[in-house]
Amino acid sequence: MTTMIKAIRLAQNGGPEVMQWVDIPLVEPKANEVLVRNKAVGLNFIDIYFRDGLYPGELPHGLGFEGAGIVEAIGAEVTHLRVGDRVAYGQGPLGAYAQAHCLPADRVVRLPDSISFEEGAAMMLKGLTVQYLFRQTYRLEPGQTILFHAAAGGVGLIACQWARALGVKMIGTTSSAEKAELALSHGAWQTINYKTEDVVQRVRELTEGEMVPVVYDGVGAATWERSLDCLQPRGLMVSYGNASGPVTGVNLGLLAQKGSLYVTRPMIASYVPTQDSMQAAATELFDLVTAGQINISIGQRFSLQDVAQAHHALASGKTTGATVLTID
Repeated sequence: MTTMIKAIRLAQNGGPEVMQWVDIPLVEPKANEVLVRNKAVGLNFIDIYFRDGLYPGELPHGLGFEGAGIVEAIGAEVTHLRVGDRVAYGQGPLGAYAQAHCLPADRVVRLPDSISFEEGAAMMLKGLTVQYLFRQTYRLEPGQTILFHAAAGGVGLIACQWARALGVKMIGTTSSAEKAELALSHGAWQTINYKTEDVVQRVRELTEGEMVPVVYDGVGAATWERSLDCLQPRGLMVSYGNASGPVTGVNLGLLAQKGSLYVTRPMIASYVPTQDSMQAAATELFDLVTAGQINISIGQRFSLQDVAQAHHALASGKTTGATVLTID
């Protein structure tokens, strides 16, 4: 008799209403896979991109990349994990929105006992994103000043703390005074309310005209040119997300006009392609968390079957910090 589990599945792309809470078969892991019984699942903007079709997937499919739980079964070739291990993951095939998830073992790392399942689910994709942004895409050095958009979000609050730990002065943009206070309390050096202040002018004032060597922008279309205008000559624009929509129709001549700028559109999979690189990135993140230099801020919790409400909240900018989906 086939064992069934509950999971979120899509039969079509669209709004939050297309997510269905259904029964699916529990699959056995292949030779290089592990089956994780989820204890908590993380919510990210990339989930919305796959739900609405901005990022294409072969329908029907699940959603979610980030979770934490206990290893329930392992494939014959898996050597670094054991049944019963506490683990977390932030990469792999779609399908984390489920009571259990089967995924390649090289995407899964052991979770230290001092880090809860909810913290693990809230930090893997977001924390590994900050790791590759700050330590690989552009390796930050103490004393530098940077601009980071959406500083009070799940990625942003980790970035605030990681920047402080590195001795980097992070200017964070937010949409309200309350979110600005949250970013400052997590380690941002200065904040800019983009709804009431001129971001470029404030960056110019805060840097005494120097501007910044790198901008980290997960917002996308709405902040593209504004971000370019905050860069020093030969600065790097890191466009790593599309919360306001994708950047399209880029005129490369603008990069020349604005100071021979560089631009990159990175994705986490390119920075942690192997088990060793995934483990190294996760270890750096876990060490900062266990040392108390990064606190994982969980601003909202929703039951997994109420994920439509969570998507509404995230898309409308009503969330702060990370959002966790709990499993009954």
